[in-house]
Amino acid sequence: MPPIGPEVDPTPRPLPARIPHRGVAVTLEPLSVRHAAELWQATRSDPEGRSWTWLGHGPFADEAALRRHVAAFAAQHDPLAWAVRPHAGGVACGWLTLMDIQPHNAAIEIGNIWLAPVMQRTRAATEAMFLPMRHAMDDLGYRRLVWKCNALNAPSRAAAARLGFVPEGTHRAHMVVKGRLRDTAWFSILAEEWPARRDAIAEWLDAANWDHAGRPRTSLSAATAGLAPARRGMGEA
Repeated sequence: MPPIGPEVDPTPRPLPARIPHRGVAVTLEPLSVRHAAELWQATRSDPEGRSWTWLGHGPFADEAALRRHVAAFAAQHDPLAWAVRPHAGGVACGWLTLMDIQPHNAAIEIGNIWLAPVMQRTRAATEAMFLPMRHAMDDLGYRRLVWKCNALNAPSRAAAARLGFVPEGTHRAHMVVKGRLRDTAWFSILAEEWPARRDAIAEWLDAANWDHAGRPRTSLSAATAGLAPARRGMGEA
């Protein structure tokens, strides 16, 4: 019999729910129009709009335009969006989603991530991404967690590497975004790879890793370095 891949549990995974997730440094709140005013203020910290470069939406001309986008965005279940509220400051200053949700394939993607510059590369930002990753893999039992981005988006590729995602290659001429052709870089974490990555990220987020000035004693890149991809036999899918 030719190789056709291993048998797996075909039970469809549950859909993620529109519920909050609270961490040590950040809370994710189901996105709604009530967040629009705070999010608009967060956009003002990026007057040149650089944080929107790689996204399919934004920057927004005014608060009303952002409010319309948030209202439409929040009404969807795929992508399912959360507002990101760091505990330091207490103001919503970003959003992220679980998207391309495939219960029958047990596959799900974290994406559509927008964080105001003040949040980028912070403990709160990392925890904001970690919370839905952990929810998808541990609580809901998904088998494949996906990260993808414009192949030219070096910061997103670096973030994927820091979080322990495994590169899968590039889809050439994959999309047109804001009138420009996009090659898409793909990354994933599989269920058998997840526990080591979860534990490494959790250890990095732990208070013991942070000094009195709020700086990590060990970098996240160092925490996830050396986590090899799962070995898969010939013919496995």
